Amino acid sequence: RNMKMVKGFKDSIILTENGIIKTNILIENGIITKIGDFEEDGLIKLDDDKIVIPGFIDEHIHGSFNSDVLDGDIDALKNIANSLLSEGTTAFLATTSTASKETLEKSLKNVCEYISNCNDSSIVLGVHLEGPFISNKYLGAQMKEFVEKPSVNLFKHYNSLSGNNILLVSYAPEEDVDYSFTKYLKESLITASIGHSAASYQEVVNAINKGLTCSTHTYNAQKGIHHREVGVVGASMLEDELYTELICDGIHVSYPAVRLLIINKPLDKIVLVTDSLRVKHLDDGKYTEPSGQVIIKDGGVARLEDGTIAGSILKMNVAVKNILDNTNVTFIDAVNFATANPAKNLKVFDKMGSISVGKLANLLVVDKDINIYKTIVNGRILYEKSED
Repeated sequence: RNMKMVKGFKDSIILTENGIIKTNILIENGIITKIGDFEEDGLIKLDDDKIVIPGFIDEHIHGSFNSDVLDGDIDALKNIANSLLSEGTTAFLATTSTASKETLEKSLKNVCEYISNCNDSSIVLGVHLEGPFISNKYLGAQMKEFVEKPSVNLFKHYNSLSGNNILLVSYAPEEDVDYSFTKYLKESLITASIGHSAASYQEVVNAINKGLTCSTHTYNAQKGIHHREVGVVGASMLEDELYTELICDGIHVSYPAVRLLIINKPLDKIVLVTDSLRVKHLDDGKYTEPSGQVIIKDGGVARLEDGTIAGSILKMNVAVKNILDNTNVTFIDAVNFATANPAKNLKVFDKMGSISVGKLANLLVVDKDINIYKTIVNGRILYEKSED
């Protein structure tokens, strides 16, 4: 791979924390050290149809390019990380799903080893533990036989195997009867997210009071809105504290539903995710998961054999473009949904998520349609669009 260091940009259009401005950026040792008017040799000057934006952060992704986090294999994680560079994802959470204890243990140990020894592509920030602490009533494509009640002890076991790298947990808080699990996540500074849940509105509010701060792939595998009981989806809209993940592929969530969420949320609380599977970046066909589940990819959709939607094949730059094309949010807000907002949700905004002095030089060169021309991680160009 081309590991070219980039020294910065000059007289180029850049999305900074102060808006979109024409300016210079200096990068030293993978860190942004200057933004503004200064003289320096060796900086890249971009055409005015290109814009430098922060690298995308995908907090919910299972796999890509025929690899899955549950493969429990270093090469699988490398493969996922490398494949994400072309869609502008510069950091992500390796996301598990409800699986056997052995499978989870192997996967978590593997992530620990990868973070310690191999993290030189799109950065694995840590783990998103999706399941096993979910509701049987909202399984989605998760496997029922491996569902567990929320357990602090089992979680501690899993987290220690991961090298204490679990940053986000999707679970059903109504199954956490005494809120001990929710409280433990809060005390441990781990993001607690409601997913695959049958909770009532009041149960969600109670969990928020104990430390719940996020909603996993909002609308999907959650108790929906009814006018006498607004459920998890209603609570996700009404309670401003909750970050709301959104799979913006037009399949998991219709665009009117996307607009409904945007109207009802503070714009700094919407987080675009891909929730993509190993079939992303692959041809149509049948593929077998590590669990033995068969996933059928047909066009833009991945389903189980019974027709259940099973994760996505969404690319992050496409998610951002979809939200721009189908809602009235601004370019800056749409980019924030995939950068600043997930960074804040995961408590890593001090390091990434915006273009600001002192942060990692995780940057993208894009056009107005969010086509990716360069992906820069820690100041190194790791992907460049081939010129046609």
